[in-house]
Amino acid sequence: MLNRNELGAETPDINRELIEQCIRGDRVAQYRLYKQYSTAMYNLCLRMVSDRSEAEDLLQESFVKMFRELPSFRGQSTVGAWLRRIVINQCLNHIRKRQLSFVALDDHELIDTPDEELTSYDITADDIHRAILRLPEGARVVCVLHLLEGYRHSDIAETLGISESTSKSQYRRAVSLLQDSLTKKVYEK
Repeated sequence: MLNRNELGAETPDINRELIEQCIRGDRVAQYRLYKQYSTAMYNLCLRMVSDRSEAEDLLQESFVKMFRELPSFRGQSTVGAWLRRIVINQCLNHIRKRQLSFVALDDHELIDTPDEELTSYDITADDIHRAILRLPEGARVVCVLHLLEGYRHSDIAETLGISESTSKSQYRRAVSLLQDSLTKKVYEK
């Protein structure tokens, strides 16, 4: 089966046969699809909720939902992009149930640090991942959605039921806390 990319060009869906096998209930195919995406989706869950057992539960719920809804998958995006959307929605629903609170911050509470300050240091992806997990929940969720998933602040605000300015201030707070945390890491080396 061929899909159309953003430019309208037809591209082959390399997972199409695997998807069709999954729809027919083939457990081996389901496992193969799970193995293909589970690590990336688990990491996304973990960045969103910062608790390993919650992330594992959300990952499982996301795959169950994906397999249940797979017959309705129209192939307008890759199965990976579709699954990513399911995972994000599952995480956001979970966070909403916990009644995540956002603290509105005044601009004067945040110190703008130029991005160039951290560019010359030896900071690993693992250091960044750990620093993101230590962020306060509201700031972490906004940071993951905006910085890592590419959501606009207006979309984040609508999705989380907060104002756009709260989304922006939470993002600035997250970036400031990340810079502080990573700067301390650099000076500890």
